[in-house]
Amino acid sequence: MRMFAVFALFTLAATAHAGDAKPYGKPLPDGASTPISQAVADFDAHAGKPARFSGRITQVCQTKGCWIVLEDNGQAARVMFADHAFLVPKDSAGRAEVHGVLSRKALTPAQVKHLEEDGKGLAVSSVEYRILADGAVLQAP
Repeated sequence: MRMFAVFALFTLAATAHAGDAKPYGKPLPDGASTPISQAVADFDAHAGKPARFSGRITQVCQTKGCWIVLEDNGQAARVMFADHAFLVPKDSAGRAEVHGVLSRKALTPAQVKHLEEDGKGLAVSSVEYRILADGAVLQAP
């Protein structure tokens, strides 16, 4: 019985933070977020102006935690943190909302190599969607 009680307490402690939202950088302004898939599909309407975006974290910079990749419905965008003002944990997972400016960027071969190394060998496209973010909220899985 004592072993069960210890296990139950451990399980409660481990799951108590599941789903908690953790903010990084500047607070996100009020308003709804646009899923990455919608922002990419209607790029011209969403590019170049600050907005809230959302998606599932699929990659995190394994060197410093200085970027994440958000995915939604098959579309992805790399979220870079403006001026490296904040970093996220390298094991970040779950959903995230960010506030920033969406753009499309052609990468040089050197940039592709650098991002692949930071992502521990995960493939990087030579053209990618990016969000330069000043704030993020990560939802623990």
